[in-house]
Amino acid sequence: MSFDRDHVLRTTADLLSRKATATTEEVARAAGMSRATLNRHFPGRDALVRALEDFGITECEAALETARLEEGPVEEAVRRLIRAIEPHASLLTFLYSENQLFEGDEQNAGWSRIDERLTSLFRRGQEDGAFRIDLSAAWLTEALYGLLAAGTWAVTEGRVARNDITHMIVELLLGGAMRKDAS
Repeated sequence: MSFDRDHVLRTTADLLSRKATATTEEVARAAGMSRATLNRHFPGRDALVRALEDFGITECEAALETARLEEGPVEEAVRRLIRAIEPHASLLTFLYSENQLFEGDEQNAGWSRIDERLTSLFRRGQEDGAFRIDLSAAWLTEALYGLLAAGTWAVTEGRVARNDITHMIVELLLGGAMRKDAS
């Protein structure tokens, strides 16, 4: 039987997004393998989480490409972005909660690339006059991450329907970011 790394990572992401404290035994069971097999490919939880980080960055960067952030009105780019990234929100939420991933010299450069692309989108909206300038582009990027995480947790807890979350995130983010007429 061949080892399907993507299957293992997707299964692990799904499990850990629902139960961040899952043991490697539970991860192996969910992926349909023994703990020994899992440990041969990912020697310990840290190696597994780091592999999930790489996987999450790859998925997120693919979603950014799909969203075509540089095209069209910025509000539409934000809508495309959230539609493209929402299927990966549970993985990103898990990684977001693993704050040790974002500290020090060991931080994966992929996060900086993603942050820069998102910040550039919000900055473009400010320069076009669509977004408020009293909220920094970096803050709007953090707000997006926070809304994705909150949405994922709300869906997981059954407080919000999965089909509604993209709309809710888009409307709340754009409702707060859009520049209002002075009248």
